[in-house]
Amino acid sequence: MKCFDGLKIAAIVLCAGKGERTGLPYNKLLHRIGVKTVAEKTVEAFAETRLFSEIVCTASESDIDEINSLVGSVASVCVGGETRTDSVKTALASLSSDTDIVLIHDGARPFVSEKIIRDVIGSAAKFGSGIPAVAVVDSVKEIKDDKIVGSPDRSSLVNVQTPQAFSYREIVDAYSRIDRIATDDSEIYRLAGYTPRITAGEYTNRKITTAADIFGLSDGYKIGFGYDVHRLVADRRLILGGVEIAYEKGLLGHSDADVLTHAVMDALLGGAGLPDIGVLFPDTDPAYEGISSMVLLSRVTELVKEKDMRVLGLSCTVMAERPKLAKLIPSIRSSLADALGVSTDVVNVSATTTEKLGIVGDGAGIASAACVLLGL
Repeated sequence: MKCFDGLKIAAIVLCAGKGERTGLPYNKLLHRIGVKTVAEKTVEAFAETRLFSEIVCTASESDIDEINSLVGSVASVCVGGETRTDSVKTALASLSSDTDIVLIHDGARPFVSEKIIRDVIGSAAKFGSGIPAVAVVDSVKEIKDDKIVGSPDRSSLVNVQTPQAFSYREIVDAYSRIDRIATDDSEIYRLAGYTPRITAGEYTNRKITTAADIFGLSDGYKIGFGYDVHRLVADRRLILGGVEIAYEKGLLGHSDADVLTHAVMDALLGGAGLPDIGVLFPDTDPAYEGISSMVLLSRVTELVKEKDMRVLGLSCTVMAERPKLAKLIPSIRSSLADALGVSTDVVNVSATTTEKLGIVGDGAGIASAACVLLGL
């Protein structure tokens, strides 16, 4: 790999947009890919190379506190402008005047590789600029009034990407002389009389722009299923999903016998490829006698997080003849959501009977089932 000793290199990551085309109710840079936001993954791609003396991240006034909390340990954060061009100018002005090379990157490209970063720096060090690009693979047509009127030569066309690297002095000069809004920095650079040099981009270095780009951002998904049943007995508390329920009987078990939470835990552990609760918290261990299942759920949640997984959806069913649970469902949902660290709209809980059949049907016990979707 190329060494850039002696060069003072800075990076600008643009995160001040709104991302309205994704249809999200918040900045797309705050959308999570697994356990990290798009903004975190993008900024960390630069920080982890250890090539940069400065990393500046722009953010809107409404998002600046949150983005600073996410990336402030590795980048400085400043308020961006109304347009991309304004944000670039603001960020350029914040850099040290002795910067040699600056990379300008769209925050919505979280999959940029170190190879692209090093290639554009190398080109900028040699030629003054480095613009990653990939060949156009689709046929391109010129249209007018919804009619095709021409077919440009595809061999002379490319799709440009970011980060785009420039001599700091030259790109500052370009932005000071060219007063227009541009969708990328190489156009400002070209209009100022400089020559943008192309380097090899990567098709995986995609930009998150529309709702279709958001779907499937995780590297994969895992599904887990859990089931449990406990007998109802006298002189025990009845606890479901961490909520104590007034009833004449409670569930029998080594812990608090929260049958719903047990099913949820086994679903989480199964989805994450981990041993079930009988292995992790055996009923032969006195440490777990009478323990709250919500304490155990917290431990399971941490194990899932250590596997870089997060809960995308949880659906649970409680099977009981009595007591009737409909009015308690909101409290149970909220309790489980709090324990999992997710919003209540991620968790669904329903209750049913077994039409008088089996141990549940004759009122001798309560069973629960849970299905969870985990994102990597």
